[in-house]
Amino acid sequence: MNKIKISNESLTYPIVGSRRFSNYWWAITISIGGAGFLAAGLSSYLKYDLLPFTSAKELVFIPQGVVMTFYGTVAIFISTFLWLTILWDVGSGYNEFNKNKGIIEILRQGFPGKNRTIKLTYSINDIKSIKVQINEGINPKREIYLLTKDKKQIPLTRIGQPMALKELEKQASEIAKFLGVSLEGIM
Repeated sequence: MNKIKISNESLTYPIVGSRRFSNYWWAITISIGGAGFLAAGLSSYLKYDLLPFTSAKELVFIPQGVVMTFYGTVAIFISTFLWLTILWDVGSGYNEFNKNKGIIEILRQGFPGKNRTIKLTYSINDIKSIKVQINEGINPKREIYLLTKDKKQIPLTRIGQPMALKELEKQASEIAKFLGVSLEGIM
């Protein structure tokens, strides 16, 4: 659960990035599977068992060994990408609403490089309302947006697993009350 910092003058919501249980699960699973496929493919080429619990040296290298080596290599690349996004914590950051400064600051971490940190700053006076968008179904979306007076919609919620409805409603109403603006989308 996110630890929310609330005071009379500021409200801060931390955003969880890539360091989620599901990303660790997939990185581990794909790493193990990829290593297994690669070892099986190489075993068929070398005619030597690299896996202690099975006999892969009896596989015919062309086509089975080639295919297993290919799938293993692709899985290793995908798992490396997942491990790096977890290491760099891509997507993490915070949403800060500060009445003293009169600003809203949205910060997210991206991939390493010149523009790794994405920081957006808006004036509290430019905010028209808080909008909640809920779409249920196969790919559910539960999002909170800042609506500006010039009709921009700035997303505040994390990407990935949708928030629980109760948590979404609570957070949206807290932000709207704190900023003194209306709340749209909740009936």
